Amino acid sequence: MDRCQEIIANMKMEECYSGLSLSFDGSEGLKKEIEEAINKVIEQTKMSPVVFDNSKDKKPAFYIEFGDEVYRDSGDFFTLVLKELKIDKCVREIVENS
Repeated sequence: MDRCQEIIANMKMEECYSGLSLSFDGSEGLKKEIEEAINKVIEQTKMSPVVFDNSKDKKPAFYIEFGDEVYRDSGDFFTLVLKELKIDKCVREIVENS
């Protein structure tokens, strides 16, 4: 299966806000993989986004959000998470591989 169909990424950036949602099928394997990727990037960057775990909902997803002035640096954080999960495109954005 295409990785971008397993985990559907959607990025939203507005003035003083940025967010990344990672929707998936609710499986424990993908849940653990997403959690580990987020935690690894938090450790690497020392950034502290707000992370919502909605993996038990009807539409399972993780939401990563930045507000205030921190949103300006959030693109790098999101790119690292997506690369960690081997996702090369979002619903709203294309992520370049390096």
